[in-house]
Amino acid sequence: MSPTNHPGTPDAAVAPDTAEARSTGAMTASVQPGPENRATEGIGAAAETVVRHFMAWAFGLGRNAWLLPLDLTFRFIGIRYGWLKALFVTMPPALLRLTGRLRAERAAWRAIKRVPAYRAHLRAAGIDHDRLPPAGILEAIPETDKRSYIDLHPLAERCVDGRIRFKGVTIDESSGSTGTPYNWIRGAAERNVAQRNIAFFARYAFGDEELVTLNGFSMGAWATGITMSQGMVRHGLVKSIGPDIGKILASLRVLGPSVRYLISGYPPFLKHLLDEGEREGFPWPDYRLSAIVGGEGMTEELRDRLLERFDVVYSGYGATDLEIGMAAESPVSVALRRLARARPDIRAALFGADPRLPMVFQYNPLIHHLEVNDLGEVLCTVSRLDLMTPRIRYNVHDAGGLLPFATVRRILAEHGIDIGQLGAMPDVAGPRGRLPWSRPIPLPFVFIYGRRDATISVMGANIYPEDIETIVYGNPALARRLQSFLLTGATDADGTPRPAIALELIRGEAPDDAWAASLVDFFRDGLQALNADFREALGEFPAAMQPVVTLHQTGAGPFADDAGRIKPRRLIPPA
Repeated sequence: MSPTNHPGTPDAAVAPDTAEARSTGAMTASVQPGPENRATEGIGAAAETVVRHFMAWAFGLGRNAWLLPLDLTFRFIGIRYGWLKALFVTMPPALLRLTGRLRAERAAWRAIKRVPAYRAHLRAAGIDHDRLPPAGILEAIPETDKRSYIDLHPLAERCVDGRIRFKGVTIDESSGSTGTPYNWIRGAAERNVAQRNIAFFARYAFGDEELVTLNGFSMGAWATGITMSQGMVRHGLVKSIGPDIGKILASLRVLGPSVRYLISGYPPFLKHLLDEGEREGFPWPDYRLSAIVGGEGMTEELRDRLLERFDVVYSGYGATDLEIGMAAESPVSVALRRLARARPDIRAALFGADPRLPMVFQYNPLIHHLEVNDLGEVLCTVSRLDLMTPRIRYNVHDAGGLLPFATVRRILAEHGIDIGQLGAMPDVAGPRGRLPWSRPIPLPFVFIYGRRDATISVMGANIYPEDIETIVYGNPALARRLQSFLLTGATDADGTPRPAIALELIRGEAPDDAWAASLVDFFRDGLQALNADFREALGEFPAAMQPVVTLHQTGAGPFADDAGRIKPRRLIPPA
């Protein structure tokens, strides 16, 4: 018999053949309730739903009441550099963190209620949004990323209320460094916040002295270049040039050395700018220069090269998927990273056993709620309500971690270092002496290693592009002869897999077999000193860990495809 056809006499009630059942004729009706029991359970379920909805409503009311003063301040007073800085300095970190989390939870609830694609994303994960807890929702909802969310849902479905608005809206395009470029839609309010963040950072990092910004980031549909220009115009004169070395040098000559300059661009581009200027005899010492870089990571060895001409070099962290300028280097974060480079004990205390030196930034937890998942990847919820396409627990798959300001201060104190005096330490100085310093703002730190899969593995040893960059820029004579590099894998004549390093020479340099052969031991020794995995594998498989080094003229060989790319590739996974 079927329970569906005979709801009052379920199969389970007939099946038992125990003595007790035969003697009493009892039926185990508890397995399938009769109409009266189902009615009782239905009333209980309805009551549970009412209670759950009431709790969610009450908690939401309390959350909104807590956030109301800050919301009203943002709306009617607006964001002002002075009071926002004072807020960060005076507000207890625990309160700042709690407020940021509540804002992130509110953004998540808004996405659940108003974004069709996000509700579908939860359904696909087997989550009934009606049964989510009113508090702690971020732990109960899945991550989003390109593969699991962006690729599966049309753009309109990912917008608030399932529709694209047109007035004041722009579309940015990502660089396509990880494959096919993606399109990201942004409204005027969202763009305004990103530009304001850049302007605030520039005010803190470079002071209120007038600046001439020469923007060397790529222009067009790519978000970084346009956002940088529009943000820096609040701080002074801006010329949007793009990555054109000749035009930047010409602009410097026209405007002359009497003004202070900020030059922005990708880190390798600024290195090429300095190299070309030196070849042309440009009078770099006559100019006061600062730099903002972004779009990719930067080793401290490359920063050292840039600091030969720039007074200070700061990097920003962001992703077109999420937001440009969601975190930034500051005087204290740069000093912290440089100290960690010089002091392995402090590096281990701050960042753990990973031998790599991560980029270190500070971020505003009121607008970007960051978490770290079980794989060590940083997730971001943009907690503002002005996004056309909300980003909730979004994962760009960058490996890294979070450090509260108080934790960093305590760790440094345990090593006899006052974080407020960090800038005066010799270990953090640049090649021309002490770097500019300002009183630290006690915002939390996020450290980033880069994309988790940005590595090649040879005999169990993970080798990273950052390793090669550190070796290259640690040798100024070599760095001046190179345009770029690529890390990949190769198989030798015996079928043994080996690490392969391709080097792109600057114009005027020609490949030389003897030089390439001499670089094999140079890179092997450099990797042995830097990378514990490589060091161990070298002892076990010395032939396999001998790198293959090839030299290529500008734009030749594996670098031929870089001509049309916004950012040069640093890694090609082995076939």
